[in-house]
Amino acid sequence: MATYVNDLRLKEITTGDESGTWGTSTNTNLELIAEAFSFGTEAITTNADTHTTTIADGSTDPGRSLFLKYTGTLDSTCTITIGPNTISKLWLIENATSGSQSIIIKQGSGATVTIANGSTKAIYSDGAGAGGAMVDAFVDLDLTGTTTVAGLTASGASTLSGGATISGTTAVATLTASGNATISGNASVTGNVTAANLNADATAGVYGSSSSPVVFTVTVASKTSAHPYNGDGSSSGYFFDGIESPAISLHGTDSVTANSEYVYRFDQADGSNSGHPLLFYMDAAKTTAYTTGVTTNGTPGSAGAYTQIAVDRETPSVLYYQCSSHAYMGNYAYNAASTNLNGIKMPTADGSSGQVLSTNGSGVLSFATVGGAYNSWLVKTSAYTAVAGDQIIVNSASAVTITLPASASAGNTVIIKATGGGTVTVGRNSQKINSTAADGTILSGSSSQLVFVDATIGFLEI
Repeated sequence: MATYVNDLRLKEITTGDESGTWGTSTNTNLELIAEAFSFGTEAITTNADTHTTTIADGSTDPGRSLFLKYTGTLDSTCTITIGPNTISKLWLIENATSGSQSIIIKQGSGATVTIANGSTKAIYSDGAGAGGAMVDAFVDLDLTGTTTVAGLTASGASTLSGGATISGTTAVATLTASGNATISGNASVTGNVTAANLNADATAGVYGSSSSPVVFTVTVASKTSAHPYNGDGSSSGYFFDGIESPAISLHGTDSVTANSEYVYRFDQADGSNSGHPLLFYMDAAKTTAYTTGVTTNGTPGSAGAYTQIAVDRETPSVLYYQCSSHAYMGNYAYNAASTNLNGIKMPTADGSSGQVLSTNGSGVLSFATVGGAYNSWLVKTSAYTAVAGDQIIVNSASAVTITLPASASAGNTVIIKATGGGTVTVGRNSQKINSTAADGTILSGSSSQLVFVDATIGFLEI
């Protein structure tokens, strides 16, 4: 009796069976073997959440194909079980469904592989029966040796993640990198190369110390239309790592230790830098130089020449790198974590409820409680020592003493209104009232405003 226990579900003929038809069965098996190297398409029922692909016993079936393409329209992720669960086989599976949904490939209760819409993966099954698993065959692909890519387009932020390793020599004929692109190691790039961003260490915010800073290699060449100040100032511009005057990102948040600033070095050793010292300014027109954390070494255009900046949260949010001798050769640098907004230093902690930001007149902001010349009205029925700005209603049938502030400044004021029948004694608190070292009196129904003038007059009644 024939069986179908092999990985391709071919008919296995028992000895002595199929006399006279053995050739037909063999030819069918050969055709099914060829189908196992072919391209097959299988449609999923519209909006199905699950689907089953079973390799048929001894007859043609798209599930047997080496390259299996799933089609159909989905409104959610669809889980596809490929059976029987005893088959151990390799597939190239394409998710060509409509609806922008992923498909999940499984065999038994073991691991599954997810394929995003529009993607293709190499997958093999382990054939472990009920516990059978699917495995992404290329998840740890090692491309050691010489890898040649005819045309590579890396748009957005290109990432090699997981266990991807590319070593040896990589030759790229045409590279368009319009995101955060890094080419390192022994990379040979020929043809047309376009890079939108440079220096992955700087873009990614990699820490650089004073002894091992993040380095930009600076050269000087004629401006092109790509320069933000083309037509303004000098006809020459700075190039960083071959990129014409880019806007760059700086990083650095605190300076809790002597070494916690992020340090960037602008290497001006190339001869084209001669006569073009790179420095930092608060504006592109170089009205105000920025020197905090900035050091220079050597003469631009000579070996060892550089400008270096240590960045922390007090470094201004926007700085301009420009030539100290020529106008508009550079661009700007942005410090995203800065609390220094173009010279206005923000506080690093919140204030109290009701407080407002106040300046010291030198660009430093802090939270402060702000009031007018007068405090809210107070109603008192017993003795009280006033503070500057108090407005007091004394509502008492008995005599009450209101004592003036002990240490007053010119312009401090207190207002007192007597009511309720009692007399109010105004205690001078070691200061004069109307140039006299004596307490004052306010009869019920009367009021007085007292303003401190100086030590000679003391509080003057107005």
